[in-house]
Amino acid sequence: MTVEFRNTGGSPVRSGTVTFATRVIGALGVDWATITSSQPLPAPIRAGSARSETYTVCVESWRVPLGMRVETRDVSAVWE
Repeated sequence: MTVEFRNTGGSPVRSGTVTFATRVIGALGVDWATITSSQPLPAPIRAGSARSETYTVCVESWRVPLGMRVETRDVSAVWE
């Protein structure tokens, strides 16, 4: 999954964390579980600029029984 981070502030972003909320969806569309994972933010990001990063988001196979699928719907970032 590729995510673009845009720094609209007046100072550079030096570090941070991006968190992914990946949902396990049943065959009938029922949301069975949400698995979160975190990775480092692609820092530094200069003030007023953007930077894209591609992440691999994984879920253990035992969490996704046959007939279910995964979807990463929510991405959040915290930076310093």
